[in-house]
Amino acid sequence: MSILSDPLRIGAFEASNRVFMAPLTRARATREHVPTPLMAEYYAQRAGAGLIISEATGISREGLGWPCAPGLWSDAQVEAWRLITGTVHGKGGRIFAQIWHMGRMVHSSVTGHQPVSSSATTAPDEIHTLTGKQPPERARELSTEDIRRILGDYEKAARNALAAGFDGVQIHAANGYLIDQFLRDSTNYRTDSYGGSPENRIRLLREVTERVCSAIGADRTAVRLSPNGATQGCIDTHPETIFVPAAKILNDLGIAFLELREPGPQGTFGRTSQPKLHGQIREVFTRPLVLNQEFTRESAIAALRDGSADAISFGRPFISNPDLPRRLEEDLPLAKDNISTWYSAGREGYTDYPSLPA
Repeated sequence: MSILSDPLRIGAFEASNRVFMAPLTRARATREHVPTPLMAEYYAQRAGAGLIISEATGISREGLGWPCAPGLWSDAQVEAWRLITGTVHGKGGRIFAQIWHMGRMVHSSVTGHQPVSSSATTAPDEIHTLTGKQPPERARELSTEDIRRILGDYEKAARNALAAGFDGVQIHAANGYLIDQFLRDSTNYRTDSYGGSPENRIRLLREVTERVCSAIGADRTAVRLSPNGATQGCIDTHPETIFVPAAKILNDLGIAFLELREPGPQGTFGRTSQPKLHGQIREVFTRPLVLNQEFTRESAIAALRDGSADAISFGRPFISNPDLPRRLEEDLPLAKDNISTWYSAGREGYTDYPSLPA
């Protein structure tokens, strides 16, 4: 057996192996953002992961602009998620809900609200809507009163996640969405206590994490960051001054684990010359650290062996390889996915990828 199959203590539970399923937006919920039974089949097929981190799941209608992505703010959504979590648990798996506010990366035709962000800025790319991509709209700068409201939305979504049967939640603070828009100096021009200094720009992340930890327990709370490079128009000129102290704060709060999405100069989806920060973060974050982006079987084993990471999360390989942990452990061939079906409706490219015979 390789180190990939070693169990790992993650907060309140033990992961059966170190191959985690990264969050993957798949757009199979209803237009009202309610999960569907088809999603239960999809996640159950992948229950062999040491931990499934769900697709990004909205904390409010204001913050969820991706068509047919699921939410966690209504009773109907909670009830629908129960089928999914129950099916995963029935297969022996563990699953966290990734909770999400998209900030300026939404369109009012989907949310019914003007986009909001750390500052009055406009996203650089077209926005997904029910009728195709549309030009981005200028975001409204959040007031401190708005921020207090959104903190409440995060807390409610976290409580709803546990009521829905999730083992915990991961706060989505990466990839150019709301919390990331506060963290980086390319999108945060505020002059109040949420802007300017690194300490101030980290404040929203800290406050969200504190609220979630107090609501459901630090041992069921995780965070995802993307420290290096540009994502959806978000980049920081000196990321080490933001993300290293942020990791120290998260460590001191006692979260279950921290996941880092770190592209490199040859990345398939996003590339950057900004150096990866997991080495510096490892020095201040002593709890389980999960690394993500472009890992192969060989590089994953190497990162676990040299102590760079405690687990590796795989995204795209899990789309077409529901039995990915076994394939990696036994060094079996990986099936290729079909990009044209990533966000399409129905089973094609979703639940019709087979596992290998036993």
